Amino acid sequence: MNSKFLGTGVALVTPFKADLSIDHAALAHIVNYNIEKGTEYLVICGTTGESVTLTKQEKKEVVATISKANNGKLPLVLGIGGNNTTAVVEEIKSTDLSGIDAILSVSPYYSKPTQEGIYQHFKAIAETSPIDVILYNVPGRTSKNIEVETTLRLANDFKNIVAVKEAGNNMSQYLELIKNKPEDFLIISGDDDLALGVTLAGGAGVISVIGQAFPKEFSNMIRLGLKGDAKGAYKLHYKLMAVIGLIFEENNPAGIKAVFEALNLCQDSVRLPLVPASSQLKQKIVDFVNTF
Repeated sequence: MNSKFLGTGVALVTPFKADLSIDHAALAHIVNYNIEKGTEYLVICGTTGESVTLTKQEKKEVVATISKANNGKLPLVLGIGGNNTTAVVEEIKSTDLSGIDAILSVSPYYSKPTQEGIYQHFKAIAETSPIDVILYNVPGRTSKNIEVETTLRLANDFKNIVAVKEAGNNMSQYLELIKNKPEDFLIISGDDDLALGVTLAGGAGVISVIGQAFPKEFSNMIRLGLKGDAKGAYKLHYKLMAVIGLIFEENNPAGIKAVFEALNLCQDSVRLPLVPASSQLKQKIVDFVNTF
């Protein structure tokens, strides 16, 4: 089993200054904060990293900042995905993947392909990628679910497709995947609220949004889940439950950036079409952080 991706991975934010340029100092600080507090691996340029608003050059700079701060300590996963298969394949070919342990590739959005189309898309990616591939199913954002059969078909057909980040918020789909997956294939939760239940059921852990703000508590919770200590793990889950709800109340990553602002880790600036969390939500987040 690929133990690199067991436990808690975090989908890192891209911090911005007030002028919306990238705050590289804050980004390096967040990486160090996560390393020190027990996060198992880092995910770069995912949805939470606002990757769709970053230029190619900015993405390179973000990868460079994170790689330098990480200094080989934790495995790194890089988001490379899209709804133009040829463009995704070209991006994989033209990206320097040295020091990157896997690609996280989102299912094609907007185009609404059939299951066969999704299979062929990921087949092209698997055949191109020189490193491991983690599928990313997030039907709430793509409008198409990767059905269990399609995920399992890809898992069985391609050795370098090693995991799925499943974020359909559908417990029965998680259980179906865990029950029928190949032995070494990892089912990673992409839903912070379900992550512990998925882990206890036989999942491999989580790629988390809230985990990067409370890495010590969140990664401990998942570690206890992997050991089957439900009682100890749920104690931590209940402690974090309210803030998991808050960060997704308006949109992601405005919520998690409001948490980071309350923790003095970075500003809450986001790029359009996203806007910062409302003052009401910020107040609830500040209240949570102050009593945590």
